[in-house]
Amino acid sequence: MHILTTPLEDLSFLHAGDEVKLSGVIYTARDAAHQRLVKLIAEGKELPIPLSGSVIYYVGPCPAPPGEVIGSAGPTTATRMDSLTIPLLEQGLKGMIGKGGRSKEVQDAIARHGAVYFAAVGGAGAYIAQCIKEVEVVAYPELGPEAVHRMVVKDLPLIVAIDSHGGNIFTSGSAQYRDPSLEEAFR
Repeated sequence: MHILTTPLEDLSFLHAGDEVKLSGVIYTARDAAHQRLVKLIAEGKELPIPLSGSVIYYVGPCPAPPGEVIGSAGPTTATRMDSLTIPLLEQGLKGMIGKGGRSKEVQDAIARHGAVYFAAVGGAGAYIAQCIKEVEVVAYPELGPEAVHRMVVKDLPLIVAIDSHGGNIFTSGSAQYRDPSLEEAFR
């Protein structure tokens, strides 16, 4: 188990499959927010959040019930952001949190920029919400739950899904259970 605190720096010690507990400030962003951030980068304008060493969580959190900081906050499928991820990595983004695999282009960019893609457990949004201690909208409030939020998290449980060396649990995990004799039988 690795204990990490944002902002992230050298992540070369992490490997696909490692368990992590993440604490510190993270930001949320989904499709619409990514489009706006990438447009600002292309125009050479200042971003509403710092990217260097930062972590973006692909989530559209539910409203907070009475007495709570936030509602359910489960991960969104990461591939939806793949076409918009590389410009953020080029600006120093070090971590992304989501569910599911990533494109070959994003995997290569993660390695090239020394970043990491963390997997959060889908369906565990209520549990994940317990790790979120503070939330505030910092950009694009008109996007509702897809606005960019600044979150303070404590011991957020994650798995290193894609590491900075090219390791990938989505390919290595299934490969260890692959039975070549069954593959031949189904050809």
